[in-house]
Amino acid sequence: MTKSMTGFGSSSYLDKKVEIYCEIKTVNHRFLEISTKPNDLNSELDVYVRDLASKKMQRGSVDVRFKLKFPIENKYTVNRASLNNLLKTIKDIKDIKSENLSFKDIKDMPGIIGVEQKTNIKLSLVKKVFTESLNNLLDDRIIEGSKIEKLFLKKINLIEKNALKLSTVNRKLVKKRYDNLINKIAKLSLSLDKSRLEQEVALLVLKHDVAEEVERINFHSNSLKEELTSKKTSGKKIDFVLQELFRETSTLSVKLDEPSYKELALDMKLSVEEMREQAQNIE
Repeated sequence: MTKSMTGFGSSSYLDKKVEIYCEIKTVNHRFLEISTKPNDLNSELDVYVRDLASKKMQRGSVDVRFKLKFPIENKYTVNRASLNNLLKTIKDIKDIKSENLSFKDIKDMPGIIGVEQKTNIKLSLVKKVFTESLNNLLDDRIIEGSKIEKLFLKKINLIEKNALKLSTVNRKLVKKRYDNLINKIAKLSLSLDKSRLEQEVALLVLKHDVAEEVERINFHSNSLKEELTSKKTSGKKIDFVLQELFRETSTLSVKLDEPSYKELALDMKLSVEEMREQAQNIE
C-alpha cells in the first residue's frame, strides 16, 4: 500500500467547560520528525503523542498542535503569621483601629493571601482527541498515496509500451545501421579485409544496440509495480529503483538516433523524472 508523507487530520471535543482541539499536519522528510505545540505540554501527553505517532508512521515531518481549555480552580490560603504580625503592627498605631479592618483592606497585602490556580486537565480526553486526529491523518495519507500510486502506474504503463516498441524494432534498427555503415565504407573504395571490416562494424553497431537497456527497464518497471502494491511500500526503495530506471532511460535516449524512436526514449525519461518528484512524498 502506497502512503503519502503529506496529510492532514483533526478532531475536537467540546462541552460546557472543556474545549479540546487537535490538528496534525505532515510533509515529506527523510526521517520521522515530530514537533508539538504548545511546547509545554504535560510530559505524559507528550510521551504518548510521540510514541503513538512513531508506531504509526515511518517518515515525515509531523506537526501536532493542541488548543486546550479546561476549568480552573482557585485555592486560597491565609498566612496567619503574616496576618497576626500585620494586626499587631496596626494595633500599635493610635490612628488606626484594627477591628475596623475588612478583607478588602488586606487582600492586596503581600504575603498574607495566597492564591493557587489548578487546571483540571483530563488527559484521557486529550489522548482520545489526538488518537482520532492521528487516525484521520493516516486515512488522508493513504488517500494521497493512492493518487500517487495511480499516477505511477500510468507512467509505468507508458514506459512499458515504449519499451515494447523499441524491443520490437531493435533488430531492424541494428541491421539498418550495419548496412548503412558497410555501404558508406564500400563507397570509399578502400582495400580492407572484408572479415575484419565486418567485425569492426558489428562491434560499432553493438554500441547502439538497446536490447540490454530495454530488458533492464522492464525489470525495474516490474520492481516498481511490485513495491507499489506491496503491504509495506518503501519510499526509499522506490527512489532507488527510479534512480536505476533513470540511468537506463538516459542511456537509451543517447543510443537511439532516429527521431521517432529517440522521442519514445525521451518520453520514458521524462516519465521517470516526474515519478522521482512524486516519490519524495512516499513514506
